[in-house]
Amino acid sequence: MDRTNTPYGNHQFGIYSAGLKGELPTLPLRYEDLEARAREVLDPAAYWYVAGGAGEASMAANRHSFDRYPLFPRMLTDVSERDLSTTVLGKKHATPLMLAPLGVQEILHPDAELAVARAAADVGVPMILSTVSSYPMEQVKSELGDTTGWYQLYWPNDDELATSLVQRAEKAGYEAIVITLDTKMLAWRERDLEGAYLPFLQGKGLANYTSDPVFCAGLDKAPDEDVVATVKHWSQVYASPERSWPDLAKLRAATNLPLILKGVLHPEDALAARRAGMDGVIVSNHGGRQVDGSIAAIDALAGVVDAVGDHMSVLFDSGIRRGADVLKAVALGADAVLVGRPFAWGLACAGEQGVAEVLRRLLADIDLTLALTGHDRIDGLTRAALASMRY
Repeated sequence: MDRTNTPYGNHQFGIYSAGLKGELPTLPLRYEDLEARAREVLDPAAYWYVAGGAGEASMAANRHSFDRYPLFPRMLTDVSERDLSTTVLGKKHATPLMLAPLGVQEILHPDAELAVARAAADVGVPMILSTVSSYPMEQVKSELGDTTGWYQLYWPNDDELATSLVQRAEKAGYEAIVITLDTKMLAWRERDLEGAYLPFLQGKGLANYTSDPVFCAGLDKAPDEDVVATVKHWSQVYASPERSWPDLAKLRAATNLPLILKGVLHPEDALAARRAGMDGVIVSNHGGRQVDGSIAAIDALAGVVDAVGDHMSVLFDSGIRRGADVLKAVALGADAVLVGRPFAWGLACAGEQGVAEVLRRLLADIDLTLALTGHDRIDGLTRAALASMRY
């Protein structure tokens, strides 16, 4: 695919042209309808594991808070050519999108992260791989090829295991380590508890552990020979509630890759990340999955950007559904945004092709909304593009 000269917005013409032949899209266009289709094809427990959260207040806030930042279109500007590229960690990317780390994708589709990696490579969108993936990180990176991949770390309480995981990621070709801070323990998630469903307890999503020599050294038998013992060992090392800021030095010593902290909402935590020598932060409330009643991620973004935006990369996650959401986050200072649940539903509905189509549609929406608000470069957006920031 020629991504250089063909505007992303032209994807809509392919849909309209197919309509002239009587062909309508097989994948729902609206996010809400796509989620509904995924719900139809998924086991209820799997659906709610992705769709649910820690209660639902934070999930709702993530969406409703975008309405407080209306775009302020300008007219009679030359938008005949648009540039969606952005720079993160000193590297230029063709678009501001990244695929968020989303675990246990085998509950959505048997090809799981392999399908997502192939779609990411096809469309040219970087992928962040979750620690709790259904395929080993090396196999996923092989499918990604030259497309940028980052590795997300759920920081275990075993320093030797943490070192092994990040060094494997570096050796495999991942370009950064994303350390998720907001999951020191699992939240009270009523939807999952109603079905008594936690996929890890069935041995799902543990491929990076069962392929790791340090993890396997703690087992008496090979992982596939005693799944119960494997899951028990995982449950004993997965979380590290005792971790604090000084512990980051251990990860810094373990790898030469850039380190990004995910789950930062408070400006003082962003400043602490800077003092700890981190390379970036991701403003996120984990899609509402960890703290019910948390501040919406979009409402925390400007404060973090103002605190550290001149000194490190700031990315945004939680609530991205449409092109306008992306523009708002970038205007507030995000260098890039992560998209999660939308691609998950695409995966559930149509595997690799579903993920690729969701990404193409979102990029088309970004491109067209950028033009229709009077801008030709997404990295040129400032808070002046938002009406509410002018008063």
